[in-house]
Amino acid sequence: MTPLDGLRVLDFSKVLAGPLCAQWLGDLGADVTKVEPPSGGDDTRGWPPFRGGVGAVFLSANRNKKSLTLDLKTEAARGAVRRMVAQADVLIESYATGVAERLGIGAEEMRALNPRLVYCSISGFGRTGPLKDGLGYDVILQAFSGIMAMTGERGGGPARSPFSPIDQSTGMNAFSGILAALLERHRTGQGCRLEVSLFETAAALLGYNFQIFWEKGSLPEKCGSGHESLCPYQAFDAADRPVLIGIANDNLWRRFTAGIGQPELGEDPRFRTNADRVSRFAETVALVQSIVSARSADDWVAFCLRIGIPCAAVNTLADMLAHPHMAARGMVMDYDHPQLGPLKTMAQPIQFDGKARTVAAPPPMLGQHTQQALAGYGFAPHEIAALRQAGALGAP
Repeated sequence: MTPLDGLRVLDFSKVLAGPLCAQWLGDLGADVTKVEPPSGGDDTRGWPPFRGGVGAVFLSANRNKKSLTLDLKTEAARGAVRRMVAQADVLIESYATGVAERLGIGAEEMRALNPRLVYCSISGFGRTGPLKDGLGYDVILQAFSGIMAMTGERGGGPARSPFSPIDQSTGMNAFSGILAALLERHRTGQGCRLEVSLFETAAALLGYNFQIFWEKGSLPEKCGSGHESLCPYQAFDAADRPVLIGIANDNLWRRFTAGIGQPELGEDPRFRTNADRVSRFAETVALVQSIVSARSADDWVAFCLRIGIPCAAVNTLADMLAHPHMAARGMVMDYDHPQLGPLKTMAQPIQFDGKARTVAAPPPMLGQHTQQALAGYGFAPHEIAALRQAGALGAP
């Protein structure tokens, strides 16, 4: 299903949030042109490990795009962008505050050329406020927001969540905002400027944590795999490896205690309600740990599945990929890259009518579609040659 077929997107973003957003638009059928500087392109092209000289992070976030190299420091390139923007539907940029304006592709100028344009600006801290000039990467916002301070084991130092949740969530926010803006444009005929930032994404992700802080008036302690409001709800050491048991309500607690042959624990006033168990957190965890340690993780997973309790072994990435459910859901897509050979990628986590998801076009090599992309926006061969002569496109 390609509901965005015919939509034209100019992607000036780099690293992860913006490229992911543009990739998802491309997955839904949009014609996405990734505009990159001729020298090096997107930063993640140079992040190891590499496949054929191309960084793995880049490969994960840039399928279904064309790569056009433009040196926006040249007036010829800026003129080409203005011509393309007049025909585009969406522009995504993730420059530091003020840079897009200096390069001649700021929101005001671009929307004056094309009032129907949906202009999406992605930044670290937003385009206004005391920190508007601050540079934001995922880890910076994990530190700034308080996420890092509450991540990890009790008594441990700051810990980074290694899958870049703020970057990826910011990409999702941009994606949903663009789709909403396109719906509004369909109704009014007018585009808009929308703005997302890693700062606001981090703040929004912490919604219930802030609510608890306002209520308690005290900072949360690190709780490892656990949860400050639920117990027992964490990883326990089974006989062979850790297993996560998620007892999120009192019915599940009674089901668990009955299943292990100790129904009296379900009615014990020390543990009867979740609030009781949270108030006796260490005692409850020690009790459950003494029970869990007697059996293997696989035994506990089977037991919990049988009686209806959320549970999972603490898997590695390899375990997750090898699980039959991964294949059944079709999340791993295999494809052939003309230059880099057979590759795998993770599908967009949306299914339409149960249809299999596929890679329409592999991640592009730097500048691979320069000629094609410009021609698609109406540039004649002699005009493309003139741009190259003017240094706007970089090396062939």
